[in-house]
Amino acid sequence: MIGVVVVDDEPLVRSGLRAILGSAADIGVVADCGGAEAVAVVERHRPQVVLLDIRMPDVDGLTVLARLAAVSPPPAVAMLTTFDAGEYVDRALRSGAAGFLMKNTSPEQLVHAVRVLAGGGRVLGPEAAGPVIGGYLASAPADDAARLVAGLTERERQVLALVGHGMSNREIAATLHLAHGTVKDHVSAMLTKLGGVNRVQAAVVAERAGMIAGRGAAPRR
Repeated sequence: MIGVVVVDDEPLVRSGLRAILGSAADIGVVADCGGAEAVAVVERHRPQVVLLDIRMPDVDGLTVLARLAAVSPPPAVAMLTTFDAGEYVDRALRSGAAGFLMKNTSPEQLVHAVRVLAGGGRVLGPEAAGPVIGGYLASAPADDAARLVAGLTERERQVLALVGHGMSNREIAATLHLAHGTVKDHVSAMLTKLGGVNRVQAAVVAERAGMIAGRGAAPRR
């Protein structure tokens, strides 16, 4: 069971998210609260995933995010917002957010996003993906990306391509018929060899290196 804490200043939003996630057999909302109580609630319930509103009147979501990074072990945090994502994405990702979603995300996408986050993946809604990819593409020339990829093993290149398609570690393990722990080791080694990047940056490297010809098709095993 994937434990989730929902942090939002609006009780109606919290109850709606609880109802949506509660419809999935493998997900349980263990608690919901406002921003001021978030850290204490997370420390009490130890969820795998936190859905965190980025703009709240009592405490800013980015402030809560920074505080959650000190929780051991830290949960995977996805920021939720109804506002234009561009001005927040960079700060949120650099502060440790594993995802960024708009509140109008469909129920099916939200459930999928929680599963990806619990599996060690990252999720970016379309509004967030544009600023992230645009920024990193501007600073990662294709030649540099190809050079970085050339230093990977064949298996690490396969893993990178699947990360580029947005797969979580569990999805990669199923696709490549590998143990989940083995995939975690490959992902860790791959990210280190690419210069200590995160999964979002690694996905951009894969795109710049020409490893993602079509987003709808995963690479062959």
